[in-house]
Amino acid sequence: MLAPTLAPLLALALSAGPDLTTTAERTGFRETGRYDEAVRLCRGLAAAYPARARCLTFGETPEGRPLVALVASAGGGLDARAARAARRPVVLLQGGIHAAEIDGKDAGFLVLRELLASRDGGPLAKVTALFVPVLNADGHERFGPNHRPNQRGPETSGWRTTAQNLNLNRDYVAAQAPETQAVLRLMDAWDPIALGDLHVTDGAQFQHDLAVMVEPRQGYSPAMREEGAALSAALVERLAAAGHLPLDFYPSLREDGDPASGFAPYPAPIRFGHGYWAARNRFGILLETHSWRPYPHRVKATAHFVRALLDLAAERGGRWRAAADRADREGAAARGREVELGWAPGSRTRPLAFQGYAYVREDSPVLGKKVPRYDETRPEVWNVPVVDELVVTARARVPVGGWIVPAAHAGWVAGKLRLHGIAFERMASRRAAAQVEAFRATGVEVKAQSFEGRHQTALTGAWAPEARDLAAGWLWIPSAQPLGTLAAMLLDPAGPDAFVAWGAFATAFEKKEYIEDYVLEPWARALLARDPAVKAEFERRLADPAFAKDPAARLDFFWRRHPAHDEAYRLYPVLRADRRP
Repeated sequence: MLAPTLAPLLALALSAGPDLTTTAERTGFRETGRYDEAVRLCRGLAAAYPARARCLTFGETPEGRPLVALVASAGGGLDARAARAARRPVVLLQGGIHAAEIDGKDAGFLVLRELLASRDGGPLAKVTALFVPVLNADGHERFGPNHRPNQRGPETSGWRTTAQNLNLNRDYVAAQAPETQAVLRLMDAWDPIALGDLHVTDGAQFQHDLAVMVEPRQGYSPAMREEGAALSAALVERLAAAGHLPLDFYPSLREDGDPASGFAPYPAPIRFGHGYWAARNRFGILLETHSWRPYPHRVKATAHFVRALLDLAAERGGRWRAAADRADREGAAARGREVELGWAPGSRTRPLAFQGYAYVREDSPVLGKKVPRYDETRPEVWNVPVVDELVVTARARVPVGGWIVPAAHAGWVAGKLRLHGIAFERMASRRAAAQVEAFRATGVEVKAQSFEGRHQTALTGAWAPEARDLAAGWLWIPSAQPLGTLAAMLLDPAGPDAFVAWGAFATAFEKKEYIEDYVLEPWARALLARDPAVKAEFERRLADPAFAKDPAARLDFFWRRHPAHDEAYRLYPVLRADRRP
């Protein structure tokens, strides 16, 4: 059961003293404090409970604000090395990655202050809580009203994105933001068995007040799915017992504005925090309180989630660690096998009785489409479809040996691999005619509109054996490591969130050399005269009217066969090998 002092939060005992209370409490949860309050509370709790708490500064924002994390434990484990050596469960609670969705900051301080002040520390006797009150500190200080127009409270809050206008919860792979880099280093140092990422939804109006998404449960490591499903069920059960209406999927409608369309959940990709942490063979849990609930209710719901997660970690931490160990072994043994890189909803559905409100869909003369109007005074059940089939959208074979990255890209790739906890080494000497596999793109699709400052790229093509010279300074990334599957997600071009999908290696697919038509034309005539196979292929292509009428396409046909053509054009700058060169 949840601690009785958590309900109602408005009457929470303030045993730690008024200097450790929040603006939210002092204003009846009408307001939330500024970022300096979060830093003050972190340091103040560490000073008030020096045997049970520490306040870490783990990074700095582009605008110079310190990123702080409160470490709370009643049984040792205030140091990352000590916690890892003791295999003590560490739970990372991350608030304010979207700084307008700030429930987690206020709820986390309430729960941890109460536990630190209690006689035995509750779950902190067995668990170390690592609490980041606000990851997006610069966005938090872009403070004002109406930053979330469909969110009821607080009166003023921060902004969704950072000072660099980056959405941190899309940045776990690209790791462009200093804030992302800092939290990845924090995660790597502490190796939390579970990440609780604290958010607020937007979207339709309905009765359900929170949603909890756990991975691995459907995707990611099979070794962890059973335990992930059990964690999901336990969180839903405990939150329901506390008076909530929890969901175990994100309540985004299949067709925006049409509740009758139902829902289509699927595992989050690794650009999102909880999907990324699942790919690191740990549990990632996304909490989304519902934006239309008032702020006091949302903070209370978040506090109940935080306490339930810590209680479960204290009860099941050993089981979770055993499942993670199995996943690490599974990852190290994945070499030579095909692994799943991405998923999407299928077509099979089941009926769902969803707790909604009465609504109508009216034609809008302003927007020129139907817009729903909800009546919160009339609760009703929506009988809608929910997709219960998962389709694998991307797969790749993990090489028996590993991946090779040329020295030209080794610097930045090495930096990213360190952030992601993936082991690698630099080759000390040259290898001539090494037997490898290379991927040559036959198609390159680059989205015109940037996303998080990057132009997303999709490649078509195939891996094929080649003999290539390798130089000293190239990277060797062995596949036989716990994060071998994550390495495949980042390095194989089939991965929907691979480095190349985020626009990396873009210059490899840009044409840099050309040939004049008056130079190519006589050479092409001679080639047709001496090579019957090329002539037959050219005549076959001429049967296509589009090709026949396109001088540029005809020139390119011969240019690709000319000795001066760049053999590295569209060669993906990552190789695979079945053994270390």
